[in-house]
Amino acid sequence: MAAAAAVSEAWPELELAERERRRELLLTGPGLEERVRAAGGQLPPRLFTLPLLHYLEVSGCGSLRAPGPGLAQGLPQLHSLVLRRNALGPGLSPELGPLPALRVLDLSGNALEALPPGQGLGPAEPPGLPQLQSLNLSGNRLRELPADLARCAPRLQSLNLTGNCLDSFPAELFRPGALPLLSELAAADNCLRELSPDIAHLASLKTLDLSNNQLSEIPAELADCPKLKEINFRGNKLRDKRLEKMVSGCQTRSILEYLRVGGRGGGKGKGRAEGSEKEDGRKKRRERKQRREGGDGEEQDVGDAGRLLLRVLHVSENPAPLTVRVSPEVRDVRPYIVGAVVRGMDLQPGNALKRFLTSQTKLHEDLCEKRTAATLATHELRAVKGPLLYCARPPQDLKIVPLGRKEAKAKELVRQLQLEAEEQRKQKKRQSVSGLHRYLHLLDGNENYPCLVDADGDVISFPPITNSEKTKVKKTTSDLFLEVTSATSLQILVLCSDLPPVLIKMAEMNKYTLENKEEGSLSDTEADAVSGQLSDPRTNASAGKDGPSPLVVEQVRVVDLEGSLKVVYPSKADLATAPPHVTVVR
Repeated sequence: MAAAAAVSEAWPELELAERERRRELLLTGPGLEERVRAAGGQLPPRLFTLPLLHYLEVSGCGSLRAPGPGLAQGLPQLHSLVLRRNALGPGLSPELGPLPALRVLDLSGNALEALPPGQGLGPAEPPGLPQLQSLNLSGNRLRELPADLARCAPRLQSLNLTGNCLDSFPAELFRPGALPLLSELAAADNCLRELSPDIAHLASLKTLDLSNNQLSEIPAELADCPKLKEINFRGNKLRDKRLEKMVSGCQTRSILEYLRVGGRGGGKGKGRAEGSEKEDGRKKRRERKQRREGGDGEEQDVGDAGRLLLRVLHVSENPAPLTVRVSPEVRDVRPYIVGAVVRGMDLQPGNALKRFLTSQTKLHEDLCEKRTAATLATHELRAVKGPLLYCARPPQDLKIVPLGRKEAKAKELVRQLQLEAEEQRKQKKRQSVSGLHRYLHLLDGNENYPCLVDADGDVISFPPITNSEKTKVKKTTSDLFLEVTSATSLQILVLCSDLPPVLIKMAEMNKYTLENKEEGSLSDTEADAVSGQLSDPRTNASAGKDGPSPLVVEQVRVVDLEGSLKVVYPSKADLATAPPHVTVVR
């Protein structure tokens, strides 16, 4: 009795879940590490006596080294298991499976080094994860994948291996019929040296990301993947320099066609490589002749490669630079913030705005690790009145007009979102939620909430939850204020080792919009919004119809309340190592 009472006191969430017959359980926030440490670095056995659970998440616990025995036997109806940003590793003992109903497994951000039989995902015969659709192993230390992965999870559709130490894929992964449903494969930022031609056996593959590896060739057989729509091989030093240039600036269709007709990307069709080399030679001679005659051969070469142009405006060159002042109380809540102004976006044609918002969501899911590492916000610059103040306020004092909602205090908004999340669970009869509701747990344990306030005293951002309707990005928006905040580190925000991915993405989208003009018209509301404005939102975007049109990026200074500089973004270091397809103009 005393032991049971002690468990109830230490883990009140378990008692509540059992009493209310809940199908979803989320364990996170302050105090979790100490409780897991007291349980021997494992989850408490009491957790595995909740057989109704469909969704289980335990995140951000540096003392969790293993799930613990009993998970497979005690949670037979589990559909989603999220164990990200813990300390799992170097293997899983005991192994996770069999989990016959599991569809989503997220083990990202742990310390896994290997998943051998008995210390991995589950048995291969019979399959330990027969219904698994999504597997996220990104951000670990894996040096190899289990050879029986395809047999353990034969219905896998999405596999994320980004940010590990892999130097090859197991041959079994690409054998005919091994993974007939796999549509997404991401293994960027590894040490891959070779890609097998057998990848053509992935009949459902639509998206392949192998950027920033050590590949020297791309097999021509890749072009035989019948459904492949998007590939990323940037950051690999390919032997075929023409192909290396193409993967940095051309569309997937062009790259696959180059491989298909016998480009020097890999195994088949090498007989045509000589013709390609001769064509390259003729092209280079033409370019040299143009340069001797004072022509624009070099600029044409840049255009052919599909280069993206970013012009950076230094603070000293800007007559009215935007400044963000940081109040000391954010130190204990969400201390890190950077910002930048981006001018020249064209969001009016067709689905340009939808693509922009979708790409922002994808960045949140991937780069920002579902907003746990950082939160990205974009604002209509014309509605932003500086200087801005980044501060923290009690929930009952923080007022905001959230996107698509009426003005509310943060306390009321969070409560309303919690009620909506509960209603979602009941209506859909499942434990996962969507939209803003997925991020409420990031506020757990905070007495004050972070916010960004403009010169009028209006809150324009409440990270990591929502922006304000006041600065909402519309189809008429051409100039934006970009804001990134983090509770983790400044390094995550500035990404000093490379050109910030968000700026690259914005430049790529703008280039795509310009090259693929779509029919589109403004709504009456949007037309009213631009009436009386001095400049046409299309002006900057259309300026480069006869050549590449740069986005203009203006630096934003972040200072303390005394005016002392904390950070300026983007700095020279942030833009020091631009990818080959990006030209930075200072």
